[in-house]
Amino acid sequence: MVSPSVERVTAAASAAGIELEIVEYPDGTRSAVDAAAAVGCDVAQIVKSMIFDSEAGLVLALTSGAHQVDPDLLAAAVGVGTCGRADADQVRHTTGFAIGGVAPFGHLSPIIAVIDPHLLTFEQVWAAAGTPRHVFPISPTVLQEIAGAATASFTV
Repeated sequence: MVSPSVERVTAAASAAGIELEIVEYPDGTRSAVDAAAAVGCDVAQIVKSMIFDSEAGLVLALTSGAHQVDPDLLAAAVGVGTCGRADADQVRHTTGFAIGGVAPFGHLSPIIAVIDPHLLTFEQVWAAAGTPRHVFPISPTVLQEIAGAATASFTV
């Protein structure tokens, strides 16, 4: 049986005219290091879908597995005063995904999204498909388009 979360990610990609190749790793891909080891790529090619809270609503920061989000730079990038990590309930309520498996698209509610320009330097990146065990490869420019993410510098 396919996870409803994976089905939602697949449906969002299909609506954009993209067919995803979802890969399941039973041991999980919760961290960028775990995901890179599982798929056999550089950790920088792993897309971390980080969710932050702001006065404008939740913000999705799509960043390279090799980078860390700077909340102050993120706040400046999206034009808000401050950003802080969203709690698990906020993440689940807005995205429909649990932390550790947040996909870059297919969310239950609209979300402000930005992408780390470093991800755009790769031919292919890997992102979570809605669970901590499912990932998919994708062109970063296609990922940016489907996620509706603006390019912004917000990492260290």
